[in-house]
Amino acid sequence: MAVRCVYTDLDGTLLGRGASLFHDGDGEFTLLAGRGLEACHRAGVEVVPISGRRRAQVAEPARLIGASAYCFEIGGGLVVDGEERWLCGDFQPRDGRTPWQLVEESGAPALLLDACGGAIEPHTPWDRGREVTHVLRGRVDVDAANALLAERGHGGVRLVDNGEIDADRSCYHLAPATASKAAAVAAHMRARGYAPDECIAVGDSREDSEVGAVVGRLYLVANADPTIPTAPNHRHTESANGAGFYEAVVEALMA
Repeated sequence: MAVRCVYTDLDGTLLGRGASLFHDGDGEFTLLAGRGLEACHRAGVEVVPISGRRRAQVAEPARLIGASAYCFEIGGGLVVDGEERWLCGDFQPRDGRTPWQLVEESGAPALLLDACGGAIEPHTPWDRGREVTHVLRGRVDVDAANALLAERGHGGVRLVDNGEIDADRSCYHLAPATASKAAAVAAHMRARGYAPDECIAVGDSREDSEVGAVVGRLYLVANADPTIPTAPNHRHTESANGAGFYEAVVEALMA
């Protein structure tokens, strides 16, 4: 069946060094990401950015590439044709408070920071102005952190590894347990009437890899986290960042 939609992560995937569409991971100029987007446009394939960024930081790249739908804050929020949807479970916006504020009031962020003893910290300045997730940086055992949260009565939230910042640190999101890129992709597929084998996803992180469970094929770019468990419908591109996105799109469209 023909591909109708491509879900793509931004940082580390579609974008290169400095979050640039026109630079690769080493900072060299390239048009390959743009050519991948052009190929989708010519084939009538929808491109949907799926990102851990806050809303404004996804809405603008989405506008620049002509996307009418996008998910932000690892799927806590989804916008389809201008209509916003929240996938935050018990932390749905209420009484004028955002999911971010409700998670803060739960005490989970303070508990996690205290328990990790300085191993993680707020990912300043990217932690500002958010509506859903608390963004942290450092290095922790995600499974152990989530077990601790559940043990202390915070099973409604989870810590998510959203990819490496550098060799020593990863970016983490403390999010409502129901919020995920996979959930946002599934919701968008239902809204559009797409079947799984009509969709592919491209990413570089463990959170991106979970989208493979709801689409026909997942492509991990060459710079993806090498510890990500693979599944039968996973593919690894030979190229990194935007060139990897281009490679994935061309292979999927040809198939």
